Amino acid sequence: MTVPVYLDYNATTPIAPEVVAAMRPFFEEHFGNPSSSHSYGRRAREAVAAARGQVAGLVGAEPEEICFTGGATEANNLAIQGAARARPDRRHLVTSAIEHPSVLAPIRALEAQGWEVTIVPVDPYGQVSVAAVARAVRKDTVLVSIMHANNETGTLQPVRDIAAVAHACGALMHTDAAQSAGKVPLDVRALSVDFLTLAGHKFYAPKGVGALYRAAAAPPLVPILFGGGQEAGMRPGTENVPAIVALGQAAQLAARGLGTFPARWVFLRDHLHRLLDDQIPGLCLNGHPTERLPNTLNLSFPNVDAAALLAAVASDVAASVGSACHEGASGASATLNAMGLAPKRIAGAIRFSVGLRLDKSQIDDAARALILAWPRLARS
Repeated sequence: MTVPVYLDYNATTPIAPEVVAAMRPFFEEHFGNPSSSHSYGRRAREAVAAARGQVAGLVGAEPEEICFTGGATEANNLAIQGAARARPDRRHLVTSAIEHPSVLAPIRALEAQGWEVTIVPVDPYGQVSVAAVARAVRKDTVLVSIMHANNETGTLQPVRDIAAVAHACGALMHTDAAQSAGKVPLDVRALSVDFLTLAGHKFYAPKGVGALYRAAAAPPLVPILFGGGQEAGMRPGTENVPAIVALGQAAQLAARGLGTFPARWVFLRDHLHRLLDDQIPGLCLNGHPTERLPNTLNLSFPNVDAAALLAAVASDVAASVGSACHEGASGASATLNAMGLAPKRIAGAIRFSVGLRLDKSQIDDAARALILAWPRLARS
């Protein structure tokens, strides 16, 4: 049986072997509850503390500024709803038209409860304009939430400049960096953000674990869950120690790899683009040509339905039509639609994202399959 070339690392990554090894003792030997006072609990508590330091190191934070969550969705909800409810005198939020559903949904939920919301547009490359945010913010803006990198196109956003605009009107700044971690350097001080979201399964940790950075100077968040007071009261519940250990180990590996991995990914990404562009007339790049994640390539194949093309090469290539969070949903990509692309271009769009387990020969194989399949499906 042929194993398809995996080109969907933005959807999820395999767990790194070093991460699996770090987790294993906390399933079997060190199984204690971190809240327990005996030696089993102490060992688990020390492991959580060590992981907190490792995650903090990846983003330039202090350990006490890291709150472990059940993933990026929970972290985004905590940041958005927690910040809004913490400052009831401010009833306005600003976000962009290309945010992940885990950002847009809690913002829409607040809107339904009486908050006002401004959705800023993006340009044809999928970038948010700082000027557009400046026009959107008001004296009663509580939070500006703009992603660091788009999950479909990889386009990077001018988060630092947007944060300056937010802070100038007294608002807080949140960025969803789930797609950025381990791919580009992240420094919460340089970005000047109050909150930053991470997702473990985007950088070789398991699914179901993430983290929220909250700046020490930021106002306390109103929790969205209530219980035993773990995670400084922001996220109650007995800690998932194996997953937290895994997140810490993955963060350490990601920090070490930033000097070498991105250049390798750029090579593989651009090699795939060149092979396809040479053989498929009218192929279009979606997203910014340079201000983009090193591993992400969103291409529109002319005169073909992207889902049909992927189905035709399913035994050879695993990639996504848009975001994996929208797979199976009807309708065009909200991101590409917000960029103002023509419906036919959107219909032919496929996201390819590369990662650690790929080599040039696999890219060659994937390109060959796509090049052979496209003419059979293309409409004249």
